[in-house]
Amino acid sequence: MQIRRSNERGHANHGWLNAFHTFSFADFYDAEYVQFETLRVINQDTIEPAMGFGTHGHKDMEIVTYVLDGVLEHEDSMGNGSQIRPGEVQYMSAGSGVTHSEFNGSKSEKAHLLQMWVHPAERSTTPRYDQKMFPIEGRRGQLQLVVSPDGQGESIEIGQDARLYTGLFTDGESTSYELPAKRSAWIHVARGSVRVNGEDLGPGDGAGLRDAGPITIEGVHDAELVMWDLAKI
Repeated sequence: MQIRRSNERGHANHGWLNAFHTFSFADFYDAEYVQFETLRVINQDTIEPAMGFGTHGHKDMEIVTYVLDGVLEHEDSMGNGSQIRPGEVQYMSAGSGVTHSEFNGSKSEKAHLLQMWVHPAERSTTPRYDQKMFPIEGRRGQLQLVVSPDGQGESIEIGQDARLYTGLFTDGESTSYELPAKRSAWIHVARGSVRVNGEDLGPGDGAGLRDAGPITIEGVHDAELVMWDLAKI
């Protein structure tokens, strides 16, 4: 298991944005953590009320946003305009090119979110957008599939051999996940704490596992996490 502690991440506080970078991003560079398999970015962002990212562009990247607290407003060049709230997962395949903006939709509350980028299997595809709400019951004490390459179980379809799971674990709750051969997994603890295969992970910690077989996740204290199941490259 490869453990990435919260205090080892990149950090940028812009006043309106407090951002932590698990992998190299913007002005933060770590040669040992440029990406993990096809997973390129895990940014944990807190955006001040009524602030956000103005219109900017992306190309050839699969972008997934998971809101932890508050509300995020999104507009893009495909004509989509939406609000993303806790429990919702937003997906944007930038493909041949897309522009968008993201703002905290509240004038009084902070927005707290994870934004994750995955390299696509094919380049210059037609941009796509999707957004879905996933019932909280589906991730209490277990892993809930929210993104997959084939839309399995009403998950969002992504343009890469990658699956994203979310989970909520209180003290004593546990689950096991059988990681297939020639697959890797990255777990990011957004808040709270868990024990993964006997190793304690706290808020902001991450862990990469390769050829791990069974992955056991035990709740230690009110944890919310995401886990990527990725093809090895």
